[in-house]
Amino acid sequence: MKIFENIINHKINTITADELLNYANQFHISVNRTQAKKIAEYLRGKQVNIFDPSERVVIIKEIAKVAGPQTAREVNKLFIQFSK
Repeated sequence: MKIFENIINHKINTITADELLNYANQFHISVNRTQAKKIAEYLRGKQVNIFDPSERVVIIKEIAKVAGPQTAREVNKLFIQFSK
C-alpha cells in the first residue's frame, strides 16, 4: 500500500493547474482556474504527505491563505478522495 501512497503524493507534489482542474471536475469539486494555478504553485516542489492527517491540515491551512477557505475545503475533499 505504501507504493500507492508514494505515487499519489508524488502526483500532488508535481500537479499542474490543468491537472488539478481535471481532478476537481472528475470529483465534482468547485475550483476555478485562478485558484487551481495558485494551489498548484504552492504544492509544486513540496514534499507533502496527504495521508498524514496532521500534515494535511497544515497544507489545507496554507491553501486557505493562498486561495481562500472555501477553496481549501474543496481541495481537502479532493485530497480525501485521493487518500481512500
